[in-house]
Amino acid sequence: MIKEIFEQPRAVRDTIAPRIAGGQVSLEEVRIAAEEFRELTKITIVASGTSRHAGMAGRYMIQELAGVPVDVDYASEFEYRRVTGLGELTIVITQSGETADTTAAQRKAKAQGSRTLAISNVKDSTIAREADAVICTNAGPEISIASTKAFTAQLAALYLFALYLGEMRGTLASAQMSARIADLEAIPAKLEQVLLRDPQCEDLARDYYSKDDFLFIGRGVHYPIAMDGALKLKEVSYIHAEGYPGGEIKHGPYALIDEKMPIVVIATRDDNDEGSLTRYEKNITSLREIKQRGGYTIALAIEGDTTVPAIADHVIFLPPAPELLLGMLEIVPLQLLAYHIAVHRGLDVDRPRNLVKSVTTE
Repeated sequence: MIKEIFEQPRAVRDTIAPRIAGGQVSLEEVRIAAEEFRELTKITIVASGTSRHAGMAGRYMIQELAGVPVDVDYASEFEYRRVTGLGELTIVITQSGETADTTAAQRKAKAQGSRTLAISNVKDSTIAREADAVICTNAGPEISIASTKAFTAQLAALYLFALYLGEMRGTLASAQMSARIADLEAIPAKLEQVLLRDPQCEDLARDYYSKDDFLFIGRGVHYPIAMDGALKLKEVSYIHAEGYPGGEIKHGPYALIDEKMPIVVIATRDDNDEGSLTRYEKNITSLREIKQRGGYTIALAIEGDTTVPAIADHVIFLPPAPELLLGMLEIVPLQLLAYHIAVHRGLDVDRPRNLVKSVTTE
């Protein structure tokens, strides 16, 4: 797991680089006509576990950059509802390309008349072969059951697709495309900077490995990152953890906050994004309210922030990045924290009990 966490700059770089040429996104694997993309009425993203969290983040990317309504569903629940049809696209996301629920969901979507796009880390997998189009992430083999580098590569692939779709639909001007591509290309180097926080995450693990419960909160595109941070902790440390939208903690979870529960708050911001600044101010309010109720807080913040450190008990600083790309940086310290907590609890990080790498039975 730790090896694969540290491979993320390379995994993201290898996923991005072959698909950018001349300042444009080139997705030769996506064999769906541009006219179909221009006429799309809806996209449904279907996945399980960590891949579903990537899809949740992808929803924000696609809706903002391409202007298409997006739903995200659990692969295991998809078969019980009629949710796709002609003129729609179903995106299925899976590391292995063999996940049983996701395979069944893709087949149902095709049977209902939807076009299908697979995002997979295995080129010759069942799901990749059966899809109308495929984007293979270039993360390399992922051995640890807890997915790390596959997740960040999926986020990169989804962002590339959102840019590609935005160009097809005319929602992104040429100058916007060039700027956003440059932002994406800068992410691998920033991931290398974030990995330098590993000793700090290990120190935090020493303080918190004996806790029984964690709460992770984030708003907007950061909410699925909070969910995946909680999932990583559950998977490898067996600590009960939940990811929540920041505003929802007032609707129940506040009752759980006391001096025994650490709360991880994703309080990053993009100074060039008005919505991001609004969410940031709401996160500051949440931090203050949590502290008033006796909670211990670990916050993620952008380098140079002076407000968050004045409130939170611990702060992990990240380099600045655009709002839609911050998730690729935010998840890394959460992965490291989960890893080190599990190690301090004496657990087999790579083989968590009761779990398998690829769920091939329903």
